[in-house]
Amino acid sequence: MIALIQRVLTASVRVDGRLIGAIEAGTVALIGVVAADDAASAERLLQRVLDYRIFPDEAGRMNRSLRDTGGALLLVPQFTLAADTRRGNRPGFSTAAPPEQAARLFEQLLTRARAAHQPVAAGQFGAHMQLSLVNDGPVTFWLESGGSSGSGGSDSRGDRGTTGASG
Repeated sequence: MIALIQRVLTASVRVDGRLIGAIEAGTVALIGVVAADDAASAERLLQRVLDYRIFPDEAGRMNRSLRDTGGALLLVPQFTLAADTRRGNRPGFSTAAPPEQAARLFEQLLTRARAAHQPVAAGQFGAHMQLSLVNDGPVTFWLESGGSSGSGGSDSRGDRGTTGASG
């Protein structure tokens, strides 16, 4: 599984103009699911999202996790993260999990997140959503739960992070 995480001051998600989830300071995690993912992938990804150190300590270094700060978590399903973007000008989605599998794994991730951490809000799987957020930093990182290769690559690129205005 894939999570594009962003440290935020505030974030909200709407469907058909209706607010369905909102958080104050914490992390927004856009979630992509690839065909090879399973329940173990969801559990590994959740632990990474909760424990990844993206919040500043007293010295201003990113040494604190969401779990350490008690910040909020907004999980948003985003199938486009699993797109194959290696060639051409149009994404392919053969690497993405089928909708039934992706929905099941996103719901498992959400259920486990709510059991492990509070507060947790979420977007709606399969809906056309509008996401608003104020990225703090900006701080953005790409996390994978292991076997996921994200944008269609078969490499082991690990985490890709961006900070600062050019990110």
